[in-house]
Amino acid sequence: MPSKLQAPRGTYDVLPEQAAPRRALEQVARRVLEGAGYERVETPVFEATELFARGVGASTDIVQKEMYTFKDAGDRSLTLRPEGTAPICRAYMQHGMQVRSQPVKLWYLSQFFRYERAQAGRFRQFWQVGAEAIGSDDPAVDAECIALLWTILTELGVGGIELRLGSLGTPETRASYREELTAYLRAHEEQLSPEVVARIDLNPLRAFDADHPGTKQVMAGAPVLMDALAPEDLEHFEEVRGRLDAAGIGYRLDPTLVRGLDYYSRTLFEFTSDVLGAQSAVGGGGRYDGLMEQLGGTHTPACGWAAGVERMLLSAEHRPEPHAVCDLYVAGTGVPAFALAVEARRAGLNVQLELAGRSRKGQRKQASRLRAAHVALVEDDGSITVEDVVNGETEAVPGATAAVAHILKGRHL
Repeated sequence: MPSKLQAPRGTYDVLPEQAAPRRALEQVARRVLEGAGYERVETPVFEATELFARGVGASTDIVQKEMYTFKDAGDRSLTLRPEGTAPICRAYMQHGMQVRSQPVKLWYLSQFFRYERAQAGRFRQFWQVGAEAIGSDDPAVDAECIALLWTILTELGVGGIELRLGSLGTPETRASYREELTAYLRAHEEQLSPEVVARIDLNPLRAFDADHPGTKQVMAGAPVLMDALAPEDLEHFEEVRGRLDAAGIGYRLDPTLVRGLDYYSRTLFEFTSDVLGAQSAVGGGGRYDGLMEQLGGTHTPACGWAAGVERMLLSAEHRPEPHAVCDLYVAGTGVPAFALAVEARRAGLNVQLELAGRSRKGQRKQASRLRAAHVALVEDDGSITVEDVVNGETEAVPGATAAVAHILKGRHL
């Protein structure tokens, strides 16, 4: 009887038939990002809880509601990483990357964990591809980050994408605006959701994210931060826009754009897909010039983004890779067959070995299913006959070494 055990809610199994589009996505991301000078990095699955409390923000839903946090045997508070930027900043500081040529450009493809309502394309254990450029405040960094994600999404064939673009200004600008917004929210407190009211003093900007009807009505008339940008913030933003315009990357200005992380400053962006319906976000990010200081380091400007692998796959044209090439199928179950398979693999051939004890007829059917280019019929006495499936030629060869040489010669003709 089938087991009643199932994967926990909000998680999923990647089955063999689902692996090809994921591999294709990874190949596109690697080619685009490494072609632009970004190097692969991976951080631990769990980190000190303090990293996310300080970096992501104590007022965020991620820290307040969604983190998987536990105590280890040494009574240390650890958290399964809910996002990638804070861990990469920690690694940047810990490993002295500030002495490298700046900006340090890194990318990752990793698993993350958040306890949120499971739904299509949104899981509690999920994968993200992301990129971080650390060590430069040049607007060109912002524009490049946006352009790289745009390139990946378009190459994957993500349907109905729209780029939303905004600016949060600097912390000083935001502090002044925050006072104005807080006063506005207090004046309309009775129309807001209890959750928004409870968070007014912690992070009033998150009210723009609310789905509550009364809150949405109030926020439609709220003052917006982009109207209060300081001249230097506005100049930075206009330079980012100018580069996107020159590259032909369309966008919609969204003065109410807010993401669920507190570390952002200046440029903020999000890509959505109308294929996904209400939960339309595919990926996004922005500049986070103050995060290193929040984590105990020195001022280090940076910009980055992350995109959900599952959400990209849901909204993209699935492009599975071609069937894996099988150069040689070894039809035989004895020691000589095994020795041939090992030697052929050492020579760089893609080899599949008979492992199910099939009859000769069954072995030929299996070779056909695998689309093998060559079939080696290996007898227990070590005699080998190599069949070239493409041209129909058959040749007896005196051993494994000769069989491999015969196949390699045919590949190079």
